Amino acid sequence: MGALLVRNAACLVQVERVRRPLLRGAAQGVLPVLENGYVLAENGRILAFGPSAEAPERADLEIDAKGGFVLPCWVDSHTHLIFAGSREGEFADRINGLSYEEIARRGGGIMNSARLLRETPEEKLREQAYARLLEVQGKGTGAMEVKSGYGLNTEAELKMLRVARWLKEVSKAPLKVSFLGAHTIPADYRDRREEYVRLLVDEMIPRVAGEGLADYIDVFCEKVAFSPAEMDLLLEAGAKHGLKPKVHVNQFNALGGIGVALKHGAVSVDHLEVVGEEEFPLLKNGSTIATLLPSAPFFLNDHYPPARRLIREEIPVALASDYNPGSSPSGSMPFVLSLACVKLRMTPEEAINAATLNGAYALELESECGGIAVGKRADLIITRPVPSLAFLPYAFGSDWIAEVILQGERV
Repeated sequence: MGALLVRNAACLVQVERVRRPLLRGAAQGVLPVLENGYVLAENGRILAFGPSAEAPERADLEIDAKGGFVLPCWVDSHTHLIFAGSREGEFADRINGLSYEEIARRGGGIMNSARLLRETPEEKLREQAYARLLEVQGKGTGAMEVKSGYGLNTEAELKMLRVARWLKEVSKAPLKVSFLGAHTIPADYRDRREEYVRLLVDEMIPRVAGEGLADYIDVFCEKVAFSPAEMDLLLEAGAKHGLKPKVHVNQFNALGGIGVALKHGAVSVDHLEVVGEEEFPLLKNGSTIATLLPSAPFFLNDHYPPARRLIREEIPVALASDYNPGSSPSGSMPFVLSLACVKLRMTPEEAINAATLNGAYALELESECGGIAVGKRADLIITRPVPSLAFLPYAFGSDWIAEVILQGERV
């Protein structure tokens, strides 16, 4: 892997001459840029950047940005990339008036995906997930989280996590993996939910951790899934096996899951479409990241998370796609960027920070990803010539990405 030189960038975005901390409050709206710049990388890492006049004369691979912007790749810190088949039938059901919870009670939703996944061979899951991985990389995603959660029994969950391990091995982009066996109560345990919780604690979590298949533990705390007390028990079991919490909370109801997550030192609390008044001070006092997933309420035609209030309260905000077959069948981070500006009323600078640097913090990859900095991975988006940074979320239907670079190589 030789040297890469990107020349003639109209603007380098998210430049870090000094490493930036986790962003919150007013700092979330500050986005350092360098006009008329270059980036030099070697062996997949950024070696130097600066004004175009100081660019080296040559390199092994030279790319002319042709007046486009150069950004760090997106860090998508919440996805369900591994799944079998689609759920467009439920899409039609929602159009006809059924809610997410009503579809779940009828055996649809997550249980629908679980049935499909159990029937699908591991090799087929690999093919489908790898195709999705290449698709999102083409849209600028340079690092991501991948969850299990569509198995809902020991062998099917392990099958998903083996696919995730394989993806980590073949991907140019770094991947983190979350064990989400606590996605919902399976149909065959519906009247004996305590037994399923014990199965998670006594069998699944020890096996997942013992085989080194996950970095994090996730629990869906919601009326259609797990209670705060059950989440407390599961996160405690995960901690005993070295799995940090990254959890689904407050998508439809504020049940107290945020407090439980913070008690266990969660890296992030994800969704937050509903936040209780008493929960803002809890989030403000720590480093847990509020990861917002605006394409889910967009697709479900539901209310959006209170991003402006979270930022005003100096709570760090990240953005992610929630790519999954039921509530967000898209891994397009450029579209997430647009939704964040249009629906969450985030500024373009706030949204880009949330989708890059804060997203990297939400995966504990801040020393590797999320910025243009010496020593970080050479994972870059080169845009077509655009009039301004605000054009990126503004032009929500346009293909403004000219090239994607991962580890110093063209995708």
